[in-house]
Amino acid sequence: MEVCQAVLLSSLWIICRALSEIKVLPTQQDEENMKTFAAIDVGSYEQSLKIFTISKSTGIREVDCVRNRLDLGSETYVEGKVSHEKMDELCQVLREFVDIMNSYKVDDYKAYGTSAIREIKNTVIFLDQIEQRTGVKIEVLSNSEQRFLDYKSIASKGEGFEKIIEKGTIVLDIGGGSIQLSLFDKDKLSSTQNLRLGVLRLQEKLHPLNVRPSQYEELLDEVLSAQLSVFRKMYLKDRVIENIIVVDDYISALIQNKLASPELSGYLDSASFQSYLEYLGGHTAQEIAQRFDMPEENIQLLRISSAIVKQVAIQTNAKLIWAPGVSLCDGMAYEYAEKRRLLSQVHDFEQDIITCARGISKRYMGSKRRAETLEQIALTIYDSMKKVHGLGKRERLLLRIATLLHDCGKYISMLNLAECSYAIIMSTEIIGLSHMEREIVANVVKYNHLEFDYDMNSMEGGKMSREEYLIIAKLTAILQISNALDRSHKQKCKDVKAALREDQLILNVNTIEDITLEKGLFDRRADFFEEVYSIRPVIRQKRIL
Repeated sequence: MEVCQAVLLSSLWIICRALSEIKVLPTQQDEENMKTFAAIDVGSYEQSLKIFTISKSTGIREVDCVRNRLDLGSETYVEGKVSHEKMDELCQVLREFVDIMNSYKVDDYKAYGTSAIREIKNTVIFLDQIEQRTGVKIEVLSNSEQRFLDYKSIASKGEGFEKIIEKGTIVLDIGGGSIQLSLFDKDKLSSTQNLRLGVLRLQEKLHPLNVRPSQYEELLDEVLSAQLSVFRKMYLKDRVIENIIVVDDYISALIQNKLASPELSGYLDSASFQSYLEYLGGHTAQEIAQRFDMPEENIQLLRISSAIVKQVAIQTNAKLIWAPGVSLCDGMAYEYAEKRRLLSQVHDFEQDIITCARGISKRYMGSKRRAETLEQIALTIYDSMKKVHGLGKRERLLLRIATLLHDCGKYISMLNLAECSYAIIMSTEIIGLSHMEREIVANVVKYNHLEFDYDMNSMEGGKMSREEYLIIAKLTAILQISNALDRSHKQKCKDVKAALREDQLILNVNTIEDITLEKGLFDRRADFFEEVYSIRPVIRQKRIL
């Protein structure tokens, strides 16, 4: 029976792959609407440029890819700075990238820096120097933003991605400074965790030990096993994980081009992976480099990356490894096409963020029923005031997350609910949100329980920007009156309709319940709402017979 299932699964993969490679000729209109986009990834140990053409009929097609090996991470992770010599090298690489982009006459480009730049002490000065010397403006991604783009790059594989996450799947995203483990349960992203076990960081940690190669592998397994076993106990528990999706710069390419069969490019079963590990452990770096046609200098990083995949496979007991062969640049192209509506089908990433937030709430014993009530009330108010608050779809998402996490701090202290909620949100990655967006959510939740701080500072130090400050104030005002409508925690006001009438926001509550408590405690919250919007919220009860 198992053999038949394996053959059937293999046949499905072959068919899906064949369908994905069928080329659709662009029409004249599509050619006119086609965009040429360049993506630059300034990574920890490699810099990449990819050129794409994007249109609705042909989708996203890679035209060219250029890579340069320059290790920025080793200096950054140890010293917190990049030397002048490496700065000069990086500028030269970026100038060459600019020449290539000009030759392709790109319509637009994005350049992102990851952990190696994120952890530089003088980031602002460094980025200014780069822009002045090359003309390339690099934006630094937070870890959650980076991993979300990597996730989008996998989603760009379409049916292959949607098919594999139907069963328990873990996405293993290996970077220079850290790894990200994201769990999928029934095709939904349920949780994600970041561990400082990146290939360069591990290399720098173990390098001073100066041990023989066989002992090096043992120590590497020991370090990885210690942290990954904790992750398994806390987040996997009784989950059944069948698949691992690997995103990295070394083992992924190897699985794609050398280890997997041509019919199932990128897919590797556990037995084949074990055979590869045995080969890796029994041969020298020179032999491995010749066997797999790789630079010998990359073999040490390949060993570390392979050890990470090995330990994740051990902890999850996964049977299948898929390396889709994508990179951050692919995610950047997907995001560009998504924003400009050049994709015929888009994965629902917003729902993944919401599912992840619900998972955090559940972990900290949040009230599911009350969160759903607050979400319903808050979004009703938000949608009724579009012309007044001037906020958009993204801010609506942040409000939803705030309602879901409104009481997470009670897990630590019911007395210090506000501060504990803030600490939990700021300490927990929500994949897809930037650091600042997470701070906005944390502050909205905090000031839902405390008097609003008109002089609040950013966690990074210094004052909030005007835009961030106003978003926090506007969302807090909405969450406060939503919270006031459920002060009894009995969901009396689930059926609420909101309507603007001149200088009032009429909240029509359809309920037969006694809402004396809600009405009595409403005015204090209404005062802050009126201060923010110059509109007075008013409760009107319509009793349902």
